[in-house]
Amino acid sequence: VEIYSLHVDCKVTARFAHTVITSKIVNRDNKSREATFQVELPKTAFITNFSMSIDGKVYPGIIKEKASAQMEYDTAVSRGQSAGLVKITGRKLEQFHVSVSIAAASKVTFELTYEELLKRQLGKFELLIKVRPKQLVKHFQIDVHLFEPQGLRFLETNSTFMTNELTEALTQVQSETKAHILFKPTVDQQKINPELDETLLDGDFVVRYDVKRAATAGDIQIVNGYFVHYFAPHELPAFPKNVIFVIDRSGSMAGRKIEQTRDALLAVLQDLRPEDHFGFITFNNKVVEWKSSLLQATAENVASAAGFVQSLSASGGTRQPPTLVTINTHLMTVSQSHSIEEYIFVSITGERNVEVIQENVRKAIDGKYALFCLGFGFDVDYKFLEKMALSNGGLARRIYENADAALQLQGFYEEVATPILKKIEMQYPENDIEGLTKNNFKLLFEGSEIIVSGKIKNDLDLLPVEIKAQSHGSDLTLKEEANIKEKEQVFQNQSYIFGNFIERLWAYLTIQQLLEKAISAQEGDRKALEAQALALSLQYSFVTPLTSMVVTKPPGEQQLEVANKPTEAG
Repeated sequence: VEIYSLHVDCKVTARFAHTVITSKIVNRDNKSREATFQVELPKTAFITNFSMSIDGKVYPGIIKEKASAQMEYDTAVSRGQSAGLVKITGRKLEQFHVSVSIAAASKVTFELTYEELLKRQLGKFELLIKVRPKQLVKHFQIDVHLFEPQGLRFLETNSTFMTNELTEALTQVQSETKAHILFKPTVDQQKINPELDETLLDGDFVVRYDVKRAATAGDIQIVNGYFVHYFAPHELPAFPKNVIFVIDRSGSMAGRKIEQTRDALLAVLQDLRPEDHFGFITFNNKVVEWKSSLLQATAENVASAAGFVQSLSASGGTRQPPTLVTINTHLMTVSQSHSIEEYIFVSITGERNVEVIQENVRKAIDGKYALFCLGFGFDVDYKFLEKMALSNGGLARRIYENADAALQLQGFYEEVATPILKKIEMQYPENDIEGLTKNNFKLLFEGSEIIVSGKIKNDLDLLPVEIKAQSHGSDLTLKEEANIKEKEQVFQNQSYIFGNFIERLWAYLTIQQLLEKAISAQEGDRKALEAQALALSLQYSFVTPLTSMVVTKPPGEQQLEVANKPTEAG
């Protein structure tokens, strides 16, 4: 069975990426063989389409409500044959895998489409394409078209498998607002060495970029009555912060976990600014406070803390997490004299009395602090951590137990280490906009970006925008007016753009936010939020945690398989 053609075609327009992977396979044997289509896609992406074409007959994937798909195909699900189509394969990726039997000398074409909104982190956007054909491919290419009306500030392409020979197969053409990246290696260039029929192509192909920013109130794009507003101010001073690291050092953290936590904390200590305040609380079957109050991040205090971190070891049984009263007491020692942001970081592997803890945490935090939860490995109640973090203005992240776990911890801290704005309100004319996505934000971090989208329901010439926020030292009010006709014109002549991309971006963002809100909502509210997200998922053909794609196969095989969207919480 030979893959004779593998094309990855990706169009990125104003951060929204639309990727189509097409694999053409021929059975050169004189008897039936199994052809497999296996691709990895970003966890943040939603699959929107899949089809198999065998000898001219097309077998499409059909997106349905998850519950009804599972009822309808209960037999396939109960035999366990439907669960394997999509699974999480790592920190950033999930795998789509389907196999089909093809007759002697027959051909099959697989086509998978997915979409995602690229998220700005640490000052750049990242488009990740996983490359793993497992054999030499006669016609192999990755074709990326990028269009950013704001202009490209920088652009770089690299991969984990690039050699001097493969570099010759890569071309990159760039103008003020556009880029075209083509990677088209010949069979000889793909070989590990001339004698062996083994491929070099195994790893990540990554495009990173950022856009130019002129307007202080951000940038607005408009297509077919839908708008998206990007806001990422730069050169603002950072707020000093109060940060408490709450570290689980029970026996479950023994070995590599506690070593990597120590490595990450030592690096994080070096990143604290002199005006920051910090503290440590550790727990196993008892709670230990490093100091009775937060200390300023002077060179002397940081050195003393480094000594404490280096002495951390994991032992002891039952986890007894510190009460939030203990943490609050720490924070109050400085927050009375510093009107600044407060943070709590938690690195823990499990809990007891989940509902009680959640309620105690919520009451203790009372909207004043952001809670960030990091869960090490898979023996962690991630659902609990995620709910706690999202209920308290923060984020949750699973730390994968790989060699780079310390870098994962450190990287997460870097993302949220530099708050530049708080209490951000993005205001639009209420009577002229509907379906507005989240427009109030607790914090904005250096290197990230706020995105708001909605539908313009009246015939306007101008779309006025007002942003109110607090920066370190002053209150900000920024105003902007977008000329709707001019904005619509920007995309008129771009032949490779899928026309309704801002509408699809709006739907993608709305679904993501509804699902996120549902995690920390009460039962009644959760059902209403999920119903809205489900309706949009079906309307725009997205495979989300609420929908499934049913894949039909030719007669004589396991007739139906179901592709579900896995979530980090399982």
